[in-house]
Amino acid sequence: MNLNLLNRKVHYWASFIVALPLLVIILTGVILQLKKHWEWVQPPEQRGSVRVPQVGLDEMLAAIVAIEGSGVRGWDDVNRVDVRPARGIAKFLLRNEREYQIDLGTAAVLQDATRRSDWIESLHDGSFFAGDWTRLGLFLPAGLLLLWLWISGMWMWWIPFGARRRREARRLEAMAGVAEVDTTRPPIVRSSSPDPG
Repeated sequence: MNLNLLNRKVHYWASFIVALPLLVIILTGVILQLKKHWEWVQPPEQRGSVRVPQVGLDEMLAAIVAIEGSGVRGWDDVNRVDVRPARGIAKFLLRNEREYQIDLGTAAVLQDATRRSDWIESLHDGSFFAGDWTRLGLFLPAGLLLLWLWISGMWMWWIPFGARRRREARRLEAMAGVAEVDTTRPPIVRSSSPDPG
């Protein structure tokens, strides 16, 4: 089978196979690109009163526990803490997708909001669906097939472009060969007057 024909068939079927995972990757990637500009995805960062922490993490957690309806009873409810000294805050990211921003100087709760960016990231890498199986067994192969689609697409783009360049080069060579003049022999001069003898 011709290599170019095989490449087109693989390109055609690979694009069909990866269509749904790539759609998820593309859509969630676009949303994640906008996360700092879209409060629905990620709450905006507040500014605290100091750059150097004046209160401990336990005191900050106690401020969240004291909020009625927070549902936080202790460290088991906390997924991670992101301390941002430049902004003067600590972000407490809970297991229930809530984010509390706490002032590093006073332990005051500056913001309580839903943070969806982590959930969208789990959709983006495929771990949301069935953990590592879909991430490594479906989304990773889809990413590799996307790389192959890019390579084969570049190849399909190059074939006509390269063929045109080769044709043009052959045409120029042929024209140059016709235009060459043999300078080893003297030119023949023909006279228009009749031969006298």
